[in-house]
Amino acid sequence: MRDRDLELYVHIPFCARKCAYCDFLSAPADEETRKAYVRALAAEIRGKKEEYKEYRVSTVFVGGGTPSILDGDDTARIFASLYESFRIRDNAEITMEVNPGTVTVEKLAAWKKAGINRLSIGLQSADDRELRLLGRIHTYKDFLETYEQARRAGFQNINIDLISAIPGQTLQSWETTLAKTADLEPQHISAYSLIVEEGTPFYDRYGQKENEESSGLLKRKQTEAWPPLPNEDEERWIYKRTKSFLEERGYHQYEISNYARPGYECRHNLGYWDRKEYLGLGLGASSLVNNRRFHNTADMDKYMKAFRTERSDTDIDKNIDKNIDKDIYEDVEELSLQDCMEEFMFLGLRKTDGISRTDFSDAFHSDINEIYGSQLKKLEKEGLLFLKDDRILLTERGTDVSNMVFVEFMF
Repeated sequence: MRDRDLELYVHIPFCARKCAYCDFLSAPADEETRKAYVRALAAEIRGKKEEYKEYRVSTVFVGGGTPSILDGDDTARIFASLYESFRIRDNAEITMEVNPGTVTVEKLAAWKKAGINRLSIGLQSADDRELRLLGRIHTYKDFLETYEQARRAGFQNINIDLISAIPGQTLQSWETTLAKTADLEPQHISAYSLIVEEGTPFYDRYGQKENEESSGLLKRKQTEAWPPLPNEDEERWIYKRTKSFLEERGYHQYEISNYARPGYECRHNLGYWDRKEYLGLGLGASSLVNNRRFHNTADMDKYMKAFRTERSDTDIDKNIDKNIDKDIYEDVEELSLQDCMEEFMFLGLRKTDGISRTDFSDAFHSDINEIYGSQLKKLEKEGLLFLKDDRILLTERGTDVSNMVFVEFMF
């Protein structure tokens, strides 16, 4: 039987301080809590060994939170469990998210020893004022020190995360951030536009402001202390300038928010957009396996109790029920054929090379025109899609209104 490819996502739900815009499953925690969580995570990983023995792991992504907040021994423990429990390909892409202010020479050495071969460093902005507004714990100088340490430690595949449309950000300050980032010659740059998410301090400042403005109830005293968000025209200019600027510096856009030097596209993220199977490990982590979507509980107490973290690793292994991990699964959804087709379209169209008619036919044993012919004609006529031979791609205008395009493929 042919080995099946699998991607692994490992969630570390800890950070030094919650950023003002962040709605991810993360929070500060003391060292004892972090170590107890790592024991539970290692137990969850070891419990997967039999169930996933037919798979070969092609990518591993350790995200958060701030995974780099863990000490080297805890990171080593996690990876020892991964190598013990899964067959990881020799050429696997193994990424860890890193934040400045949480990195040491000793940690970098431990990451290399663990097999991590790609780092994703959260810069967000090269402007210290913007960093303070975002609630980041670091300065641009701190970031430079982290980046240079990573290079000296031998990491040859580095991504830098950026955020645009920050309140008070000007077109000039964004271009300065792009220039400083490109000057460092990372292999990959992710440039995401800020989204004001409910439940964050930014929503308290800006989301409520928008709601009050729309109802005519805006109180000046609630908003005058905070710089304004860029308007839609400024956001659109930022997006287009990002693409042209980075292309001039040797980075090609391969997805709506991601740019890479040739050969350094993030294989893990491409797997998401291509609907490859992936398994989420850790608190709140999501999975897609056998056309079934599910995620682990986001309740820390429930997660920790499931793996008896008050015991030693040996005791956990002796007593763990091989199916106990399924007790923490939530929102289990068996995807229908229609669900899978919809995901194929709206995930695949995020890529700049779009989707393949042949791939659709191979996946679903149907001609794409039989399923989506009317939508394709309509969107092409409106100048939102470009149809070329086997490929279907978003146009520049289609990218500007991509969510409107994606909705067309949802029955």
